[in-house]
Amino acid sequence: MGSNNFQAKLLGLQSNLLNFAYILTSNRDDAYDLLQDTTLKALDNEDKYVDNVNFKGWVFTIMRNIFINNYRKVVRSATIMDQTEDLYHLNLPQDSGFETPEGSVAAKEITAAINSFSDDYRIPFSMHVAGYKYNEIAEKMNLPLGTVKSRIFFARQRLQQTLKDYR
Repeated sequence: MGSNNFQAKLLGLQSNLLNFAYILTSNRDDAYDLLQDTTLKALDNEDKYVDNVNFKGWVFTIMRNIFINNYRKVVRSATIMDQTEDLYHLNLPQDSGFETPEGSVAAKEITAAINSFSDDYRIPFSMHVAGYKYNEIAEKMNLPLGTVKSRIFFARQRLQQTLKDYR
């Protein structure tokens, strides 16, 4: 395929590619960026295209792969590692994540309610919320698995009862 024919086919797909990019990203600006990245990658790899291969499928595959790679890069950069010795604390980013002051107040009340629990209930519940599995909590606290599950269950019930006004 000649270079002019390749570019003409690529230009003919731009509106279809933009629609697909918008479906992937759900954001207009990100869709245009993805379209631009895909077009540049296709032009850079023109020599790798084989004439008997579906051109539209080839270009759409390039776009999908670029989107997946970008997504994975964002996920990797957003991963936060807990470096504390006992792994009880989860490092949080500086942004609180609260969109309204009411959300901040609610979070404070939830934290206060959890902190009002005795250590027997607070520690396993907090570890569970932090992502520990039941067996890991049981091992760390030297308790039977059933005891850990029941304490988390009762802590969850107590928290629901304490915060029933938020429903």
